[in-house]
Amino acid sequence: MMHRKAAVASFLIFITLIVSGGFFPSETQALPPVERTVLPNKLVVLFFEEHSTPTVTLQLLFDAGSWRDPPGQEGLANLTAGSILLGTEEQDDRALNRELDFFGTSLASFCDKDLAALTMQSLRKNLEGSFRLLMRVVTKASFPEAQFLAEKRKIAGEIKSDEDDPEKIAEQAFDRELYLSSPYGSPVKGTEATLSAISRDATVRFHRDYYVPGNAILVIGGDITMDEVKRLLVPELLKWSGGAVPKADRPTVFACAARTVGIDKDVSQASILLGNAGMERSNKDYSAFSVMNYILGHSNFTSRLMSEIRIKRGLAYSVFSMMVPRKLPGAFEIGLQTKNASTREAISLVLGELERIRREPVSEGELELAKKALIGSFAIRYSTQKEIAKFFSLIEYFGLGLDYPEKYPSLINSVTREDVLRVANKYLHPDNYVLVIVGNLKEAGIEENK
Repeated sequence: MMHRKAAVASFLIFITLIVSGGFFPSETQALPPVERTVLPNKLVVLFFEEHSTPTVTLQLLFDAGSWRDPPGQEGLANLTAGSILLGTEEQDDRALNRELDFFGTSLASFCDKDLAALTMQSLRKNLEGSFRLLMRVVTKASFPEAQFLAEKRKIAGEIKSDEDDPEKIAEQAFDRELYLSSPYGSPVKGTEATLSAISRDATVRFHRDYYVPGNAILVIGGDITMDEVKRLLVPELLKWSGGAVPKADRPTVFACAARTVGIDKDVSQASILLGNAGMERSNKDYSAFSVMNYILGHSNFTSRLMSEIRIKRGLAYSVFSMMVPRKLPGAFEIGLQTKNASTREAISLVLGELERIRREPVSEGELELAKKALIGSFAIRYSTQKEIAKFFSLIEYFGLGLDYPEKYPSLINSVTREDVLRVANKYLHPDNYVLVIVGNLKEAGIEENK
């Protein structure tokens, strides 16, 4: 329901499903085998075969998300990811798009707080030409001034639009209040002021520094063999060079005291986000936390939050809880929308469920249902080359190991009621949380923060 979930539904859904277990196979269904190699230029290459369609998917991921933004230039990573498709030294954006259309090839870019990515899907017969285009975009992006300024104006318009969206307002206020000195505290798009301050030269430097093979993961999968990859693609990849990635020391400091932020807006429903400091995706407790979170508030009708807030009382259409998965420590969040007048009641119910799952062991029935759902859900969620490619790029990025899909069922099955109680007490803090409410504060009985 919240924009957090809308974003997850596009690219971040793959990351979130790694957290929740939705992208892991049951014991009876496996991902295709994947091969991993590191080229002399330090590019990590993953390869898998998937011959259901005559296409090949390439997922090129860079550790170049908005956490890399220099102070005062928030939005630089996102602007770079968007501008990389505006043309190359050899052809402008129109010529580039005509050639992509001629090949029947799709090419899109993406940026979030952790990473940036380019996703290409090509017909097998046109792969060589499509791949040359991809490498031209990556290595010879020209960032033409007129198109660059147009891209800035487009993003500025999106930022302005977000200012009228209660859910976006809540997200940004939550991050700002929770992350006191973390690179995750700023919006991916930046602000109007920081975006305005970004020059074309800054974007060129960011591209030069971070869009290099030693900072990248390339997944190649589809209707192709490893011998063909070595013969057709690797020689081009070996031409790709780049310098050392600049060192980044951005420690994460979270809010250490309870904080409520009320933002007045004339709307019929209040948008609510409540949460606290979380963990990094590679944390060993993630499996136990996934089980605990499924019981507490994963988006299903059996969760405690959904049962108490929607089914029993009809206070919200949807309510979710999640540990936002990040390379650095992220956040645990609970989100919902409710009528302004029921804001306090809904928040009280949320806090009550947080206390309950920290105080009482979950039932054996809840535990077994969560395990079966997490392990079994892979079969209905995983279906395409793009999903597989994104999945492999992310488990490599988060350092989970390519054997993680095979290990996942046993990791989930090994979680006990005691483990659920332990992680609930360790990572849920109903007495030390950031709470953001965007709505008609008079109706909600909440004071506005000036």
